[in-house]
Amino acid sequence: MIKKICGVALAGAALLAPSVPAHAADGWQRVGGGITGGLSGLVVEGRHGAAVDVLAVRDNKKPGQNRLVSVRYDPHAKPRVSPVDWPGEPPVDLEAIDAVPGRAREYVALASDGTAYRIRRERNAVRVLRVFKLPGVSRDGNYEGFALARLAHGKLVAVWADRGGDDRPAKLTAAEWNPRTSAFGKRDSARFRAPYPVADVRHVSDLKISAGGALTVSSASDPGDDGPYDSALYAAGHVAVGDHGRVRLEMAHVPDRLGSFSGHKIEALACPPKSGEGILGTDDENAGGSLTEAEFCRP
Repeated sequence: MIKKICGVALAGAALLAPSVPAHAADGWQRVGGGITGGLSGLVVEGRHGAAVDVLAVRDNKKPGQNRLVSVRYDPHAKPRVSPVDWPGEPPVDLEAIDAVPGRAREYVALASDGTAYRIRRERNAVRVLRVFKLPGVSRDGNYEGFALARLAHGKLVAVWADRGGDDRPAKLTAAEWNPRTSAFGKRDSARFRAPYPVADVRHVSDLKISAGGALTVSSASDPGDDGPYDSALYAAGHVAVGDHGRVRLEMAHVPDRLGSFSGHKIEALACPPKSGEGILGTDDENAGGSLTEAEFCRP
Protein backbone atom coordinates (compact mmCIF):
# COMPACT_ATOMS: atom_id res chain seq x y z
CA MET A 1 0.00 0.00 0.00
CA ILE A 2 1.23 3.49 -0.84
CA LYS A 3 0.66 6.41 1.49
CA LYS A 4 -1.29 9.54 0.88
CA ILE A 5 0.99 12.10 2.51
CA CYS A 6 0.40 15.74 3.21
CA GLY A 7 -2.39 16.35 0.71
CA VAL A 8 -0.66 14.41 -2.08
CA ALA A 9 -2.91 11.76 -3.61
CA LEU A 10 -1.12 8.47 -4.14
CA ALA A 11 -2.86 5.81 -6.17
CA GLY A 12 -4.53 2.79 -4.64
CA ALA A 13 -4.31 3.87 -1.00
CA ALA A 14 -6.61 4.75 1.86
CA LEU A 15 -6.35 8.29 3.16
CA LEU A 16 -3.97 8.45 6.09
CA ALA A 17 -3.70 11.32 8.54
CA PRO A 18 -0.19 12.73 8.06
CA SER A 19 2.10 13.82 10.87
CA VAL A 20 3.58 17.05 9.55
CA PRO A 21 5.90 19.50 11.32
CA ALA A 22 4.77 23.12 11.48
CA HIS A 23 7.50 24.30 9.11
CA ALA A 24 6.20 21.99 6.34
CA ALA A 25 2.44 22.36 6.54
CA ASP A 26 1.86 20.73 3.14
CA GLY A 27 4.47 18.00 3.64
CA TRP A 28 7.04 19.61 1.31
CA GLN A 29 10.17 21.15 2.82
CA ARG A 30 11.74 24.09 0.99
CA VAL A 31 15.45 23.62 0.33
CA GLY A 32 16.04 26.50 -2.08
CA GLY A 33 14.37 29.71 -3.14
CA GLY A 34 13.91 31.24 -6.57
CA ILE A 35 14.73 29.92 -9.99
CA THR A 36 18.29 28.88 -9.04
CA GLY A 37 17.12 26.88 -5.98
CA GLY A 38 15.38 23.94 -7.65
CA LEU A 39 16.49 20.28 -7.56
CA SER A 40 16.84 18.35 -10.82
CA GLY A 41 18.35 15.09 -9.55
CA LEU A 42 18.93 13.25 -6.25
CA VAL A 43 21.05 10.45 -4.83
CA VAL A 44 21.10 9.06 -1.29
CA GLU A 45 24.41 9.40 0.55
CA GLY A 46 23.44 7.92 3.92
CA ARG A 47 20.77 7.42 6.55
CA HIS A 48 20.67 8.37 10.24
CA GLY A 49 17.47 7.08 11.80
CA ALA A 50 14.59 8.99 10.23
CA ALA A 51 16.98 11.43 8.54
CA VAL A 52 18.28 10.83 5.02
CA ASP A 53 21.35 12.57 3.57
CA VAL A 54 21.01 13.33 -0.14
CA LEU A 55 23.23 14.95 -2.75
CA ALA A 56 21.28 16.95 -5.32
CA VAL A 57 22.13 18.58 -8.64
CA ARG A 58 20.73 21.88 -9.83
CA ASP A 59 20.19 22.78 -13.47
CA ASN A 60 21.84 26.18 -13.23
CA LYS A 61 23.73 27.49 -16.23
CA LYS A 62 25.57 30.69 -15.33
CA PRO A 63 28.95 31.14 -13.60
CA GLY A 64 28.67 31.55 -9.85
CA GLN A 65 25.40 29.65 -9.58
CA ASN A 66 25.32 26.55 -7.36
CA ARG A 67 25.45 23.15 -9.12
CA LEU A 68 25.41 20.76 -6.15
CA VAL A 69 23.81 20.82 -2.73
CA SER A 70 23.87 18.45 0.23
CA VAL A 71 20.66 18.10 2.25
CA ARG A 72 19.84 16.25 5.44
CA TYR A 73 16.13 15.56 5.08
CA ASP A 74 14.14 14.68 8.19
CA PRO A 75 10.32 14.62 8.01
CA HIS A 76 10.18 15.90 11.59
CA ALA A 77 12.80 18.67 11.45
CA LYS A 78 13.93 21.51 9.25
CA PRO A 79 16.21 20.44 6.40
CA ARG A 80 19.93 21.13 6.71
CA VAL A 81 21.17 22.48 3.37
CA SER A 82 24.83 22.94 2.45
CA PRO A 83 26.28 23.92 -0.94
CA VAL A 84 28.89 21.60 -2.42
CA ASP A 85 31.63 23.20 -4.52
CA TRP A 86 32.40 22.21 -8.10
CA PRO A 87 36.00 23.41 -8.65
CA GLY A 88 37.02 24.59 -12.10
CA GLU A 89 34.64 25.17 -14.97
CA PRO A 90 31.16 24.10 -13.83
CA PRO A 91 28.81 22.02 -15.99
CA VAL A 92 25.75 23.54 -17.61
CA ASP A 93 22.22 22.28 -16.93
CA LEU A 94 22.74 19.20 -14.73
CA GLU A 95 19.55 17.12 -14.75
CA ALA A 96 20.29 13.80 -13.03
CA ILE A 97 22.68 12.01 -10.69
CA ASP A 98 23.16 8.46 -9.41
CA ALA A 99 25.70 6.52 -7.38
CA VAL A 100 28.32 4.24 -8.93
CA PRO A 101 27.60 0.83 -7.35
CA GLY A 102 30.51 -0.48 -5.32
CA ARG A 103 32.39 2.84 -5.36
CA ALA A 104 31.88 4.80 -2.15
CA ARG A 105 31.03 8.49 -2.65
CA GLU A 106 31.37 8.23 -6.42
CA TYR A 107 28.58 9.43 -8.69
CA VAL A 108 27.68 10.12 -12.29
CA ALA A 109 25.90 13.41 -12.94
CA LEU A 110 24.25 14.03 -16.31
CA ALA A 111 23.76 17.31 -18.16
CA SER A 112 20.81 17.81 -20.49
CA ASP A 113 22.97 17.52 -23.63
CA GLY A 114 24.05 13.97 -22.70
CA THR A 115 27.42 14.88 -21.17
CA ALA A 116 28.20 12.72 -18.11
CA TYR A 117 30.49 13.69 -15.23
CA ARG A 118 32.05 10.99 -13.06
CA ILE A 119 32.66 12.70 -9.71
CA ARG A 120 33.87 11.85 -6.22
CA ARG A 121 32.56 13.63 -3.13
CA GLU A 122 35.39 15.03 -1.00
CA ARG A 123 34.08 16.89 2.06
CA ASN A 124 32.43 20.10 0.84
CA ALA A 125 33.47 19.72 -2.81
CA VAL A 126 33.62 17.16 -5.59
CA ARG A 127 36.50 16.11 -7.80
CA VAL A 128 35.80 15.38 -11.46
CA LEU A 129 37.31 12.01 -12.36
CA ARG A 130 36.14 11.73 -15.96
CA VAL A 131 33.89 13.47 -18.48
CA PHE A 132 32.27 11.44 -21.25
CA LYS A 133 29.36 11.55 -23.66
CA LEU A 134 26.53 9.05 -23.57
CA PRO A 135 26.39 7.00 -26.77
CA GLY A 136 23.71 7.70 -29.35
CA VAL A 137 22.53 11.00 -27.90
CA SER A 138 20.70 13.35 -30.23
CA ARG A 139 21.85 16.93 -30.75
CA ASP A 140 18.28 18.14 -30.20
CA GLY A 141 17.63 15.78 -27.27
CA ASN A 142 17.04 16.93 -23.72
CA TYR A 143 18.18 14.30 -21.22
CA GLU A 144 16.59 14.44 -17.78
CA GLY A 145 16.95 10.92 -16.38
CA PHE A 146 19.97 8.75 -15.60
CA ALA A 147 20.33 5.74 -13.30
CA LEU A 148 22.80 2.97 -12.51
CA ALA A 149 22.23 -0.47 -10.96
CA ARG A 150 24.03 -3.79 -10.63
CA LEU A 151 21.63 -6.48 -11.86
CA ALA A 152 21.74 -10.18 -12.73
CA HIS A 153 25.06 -11.78 -13.62
CA GLY A 154 26.77 -8.86 -11.85
CA LYS A 155 26.20 -6.54 -14.79
CA LEU A 156 26.40 -2.82 -14.08
CA VAL A 157 23.58 -1.30 -16.13
CA ALA A 158 22.91 2.33 -17.06
CA VAL A 159 19.56 3.72 -18.19
CA TRP A 160 19.04 7.25 -19.48
CA ALA A 161 16.13 9.13 -21.03
CA ASP A 162 15.40 12.00 -23.37
CA ARG A 163 12.40 13.61 -21.70
CA GLY A 164 10.17 13.90 -24.78
CA GLY A 165 7.31 16.38 -24.83
CA ASP A 166 3.55 16.37 -25.46
CA ASP A 167 3.10 14.32 -28.67
CA ARG A 168 6.72 13.12 -28.66
CA PRO A 169 7.27 10.25 -26.19
CA ALA A 170 10.37 9.97 -24.07
CA LYS A 171 13.12 7.72 -25.40
CA LEU A 172 14.81 5.45 -22.86
CA THR A 173 18.13 3.72 -23.53
CA ALA A 174 19.76 0.92 -21.51
CA ALA A 175 23.22 -0.61 -21.80
CA GLU A 176 25.91 -2.29 -19.74
CA TRP A 177 28.44 0.23 -18.44
CA ASN A 178 32.09 -0.38 -17.59
CA PRO A 179 33.10 1.96 -14.74
CA ARG A 180 36.83 1.45 -15.41
CA THR A 181 36.70 2.72 -18.99
CA SER A 182 33.26 4.43 -19.14
CA ALA A 183 32.51 2.28 -22.21
CA PHE A 184 29.00 1.07 -22.95
CA GLY A 185 27.82 -2.26 -24.32
CA LYS A 186 25.11 -2.91 -26.88
CA ARG A 187 22.16 -0.60 -26.37
CA ASP A 188 18.44 -1.30 -26.17
CA SER A 189 15.85 1.47 -26.43
CA ALA A 190 12.15 1.95 -25.79
CA ARG A 191 9.54 4.69 -25.74
CA PHE A 192 7.48 5.92 -22.81
CA ARG A 193 4.40 8.12 -22.87
CA ALA A 194 2.88 9.29 -19.58
CA PRO A 195 -0.93 9.10 -19.46
CA TYR A 196 -0.86 12.02 -17.00
CA PRO A 197 -0.16 14.97 -16.94
CA VAL A 198 -1.78 15.74 -20.26
CA ALA A 199 -0.42 19.18 -21.23
CA ASP A 200 3.07 20.74 -21.41
CA VAL A 201 4.36 17.25 -20.59
CA ARG A 202 7.86 16.00 -19.92
CA HIS A 203 7.17 12.28 -20.17
CA VAL A 204 10.31 11.43 -18.17
CA SER A 205 11.64 14.02 -15.72
CA ASP A 206 13.72 11.48 -13.77
CA LEU A 207 14.10 7.72 -13.36
CA LYS A 208 15.53 5.15 -11.00
CA ILE A 209 16.27 1.40 -11.23
CA SER A 210 15.78 -0.90 -8.24
CA ALA A 211 18.16 -3.72 -7.32
CA GLY A 212 15.67 -6.10 -8.95
CA GLY A 213 15.50 -4.07 -12.16
CA ALA A 214 12.16 -2.31 -11.53
CA LEU A 215 12.05 0.97 -13.46
CA THR A 216 10.31 3.94 -11.83
CA VAL A 217 9.89 7.21 -13.71
CA SER A 218 8.52 10.63 -12.86
CA SER A 219 6.57 12.71 -15.36
CA ALA A 220 5.74 16.39 -15.07
CA SER A 221 3.95 19.29 -16.72
CA ASP A 222 5.93 22.51 -17.21
CA PRO A 223 3.89 25.41 -18.62
CA GLY A 224 6.48 28.02 -17.61
CA ASP A 225 8.47 29.51 -14.76
CA ASP A 226 5.36 30.25 -12.68
CA GLY A 227 3.52 26.96 -13.24
CA PRO A 228 1.03 25.67 -12.31
CA TYR A 229 2.76 22.28 -12.15
CA ASP A 230 1.57 18.70 -11.90
CA SER A 231 3.54 15.47 -11.65
CA ALA A 232 3.07 11.72 -11.50
CA LEU A 233 5.12 8.63 -10.69
CA TYR A 234 4.90 5.43 -12.74
CA ALA A 235 5.98 1.83 -12.51
CA ALA A 236 7.17 1.91 -16.12
CA GLY A 237 8.61 -1.59 -16.55
CA HIS A 238 11.83 -3.49 -15.91
CA VAL A 239 15.44 -3.56 -16.96
CA ALA A 240 16.44 -7.17 -17.59
CA VAL A 241 19.57 -9.13 -18.41
CA GLY A 242 18.99 -12.01 -20.86
CA ASP A 243 20.56 -15.47 -20.90
CA HIS A 244 23.33 -14.23 -23.17
CA GLY A 245 24.02 -11.19 -21.01
CA ARG A 246 22.20 -8.69 -23.21
CA VAL A 247 20.55 -5.79 -21.44
CA ARG A 248 16.99 -5.06 -22.50
CA LEU A 249 14.13 -2.77 -21.56
CA GLU A 250 10.77 -4.41 -20.86
CA MET A 251 8.26 -1.57 -20.73
CA ALA A 252 4.79 -1.99 -19.24
CA HIS A 253 2.04 -1.98 -21.84
CA VAL A 254 -0.02 0.16 -19.46
CA PRO A 255 2.19 1.85 -16.83
CA ASP A 256 0.93 1.72 -13.26
CA ARG A 257 0.50 5.20 -11.83
CA LEU A 258 1.99 5.17 -8.34
CA GLY A 259 0.94 8.68 -7.42
CA SER A 260 -0.15 12.13 -8.58
CA PHE A 261 1.25 15.38 -7.17
CA SER A 262 -0.47 18.69 -7.72
CA GLY A 263 1.40 21.99 -7.55
CA HIS A 264 4.95 20.66 -7.92
CA LYS A 265 7.27 19.74 -10.81
CA ILE A 266 9.02 16.59 -9.65
CA GLU A 267 12.41 16.21 -11.31
CA ALA A 268 14.29 14.07 -8.79
CA LEU A 269 13.84 10.60 -7.27
CA ALA A 270 15.99 8.78 -4.70
CA CYS A 271 15.54 5.47 -2.88
CA PRO A 272 17.51 4.54 0.25
CA PRO A 273 18.73 0.92 0.14
CA LYS A 274 16.17 -1.69 1.26
CA SER A 275 13.47 0.91 1.81
CA GLY A 276 10.04 1.27 0.26
CA GLU A 277 9.97 4.94 1.18
CA GLY A 278 11.86 7.30 -1.10
CA ILE A 279 12.59 11.01 -1.45
CA LEU A 280 11.07 13.28 -4.09
CA GLY A 281 12.65 16.56 -5.18
CA THR A 282 11.16 19.41 -7.20
CA ASP A 283 12.31 22.16 -9.50
CA ASP A 284 9.43 24.60 -9.20
CA GLU A 285 11.33 27.32 -11.07
CA ASN A 286 10.46 30.71 -9.52
CA ALA A 287 9.06 28.92 -6.44
CA GLY A 288 12.40 27.16 -5.76
CA GLY A 289 12.97 23.55 -4.76
CA SER A 290 11.40 21.25 -2.18
CA LEU A 291 11.66 17.71 -0.79
CA THR A 292 9.15 15.23 0.59
CA GLU A 293 8.93 11.48 1.15
CA ALA A 294 6.57 8.88 -0.29
CA GLU A 295 6.37 5.10 -0.55
CA PHE A 296 7.25 4.51 -4.18
CA CYS A 297 10.49 2.51 -4.05
CA ARG A 298 10.30 -1.11 -5.23
CA PRO A 299 12.35 -4.28 -4.83
